[in-house]
Amino acid sequence: MMKPGDQKEPDERLDERDENEALSPVPFAERSIVLVGLMGAGKTTVGRRLARRLDLAFVDTDAEIEQAAGETIPEIFERRGEATFRAGERRVIARLLGEGPRVLATGGGAFMDPLTRANIAARGISVWLKADLDVLMKRVGKRGDRPLLQTDDPRETMKRLMDQRYPVYAEADITIESLEGPHDAVVDEVMEKLTRFRAEHAAEANAGGRE
Repeated sequence: MMKPGDQKEPDERLDERDENEALSPVPFAERSIVLVGLMGAGKTTVGRRLARRLDLAFVDTDAEIEQAAGETIPEIFERRGEATFRAGERRVIARLLGEGPRVLATGGGAFMDPLTRANIAARGISVWLKADLDVLMKRVGKRGDRPLLQTDDPRETMKRLMDQRYPVYAEADITIESLEGPHDAVVDEVMEKLTRFRAEHAAEANAGGRE
């Protein structure tokens, strides 16, 4: 942790210009499970439990970004701006997707990036945890470190984010309603839909191989 007054050179992995190309596809059995959705949807909590069920490593991409930058997410937003954060986020997710199957919990804006969506489509199975406004506001109210909600009317800001992002989140492979209640129930539903999704794509691959 840096002391007050310390200066840290920005990590080049966060600040360098993004020239990444889309990742090449891999078989569905080798793909990471990528949780997407707005802040407060439960991605981290559900992701940890899902990873244990699947016997995979769990990675919170925001934590990876903070480690790469040597700064917290709010500090990156304040000192370097959202554009720098998004570029770093894009590279970190691409790197993680290239390192083998795991469960990834992504930040709320990650899936909005076209290249990130393409990389997830090639190397992951995307799961949208969809929650309504009241549920999201109840959950995010427990934390005060959400940079995008540092506004005069956080509820209206959240509603605007829902309007902007939900049509894009709807492109995810799997949609799960994230309601009030036990997180294990959400994990159960993810497991059920994930099993079905993989089986369907395995059948498609086998059918294609016979043609």
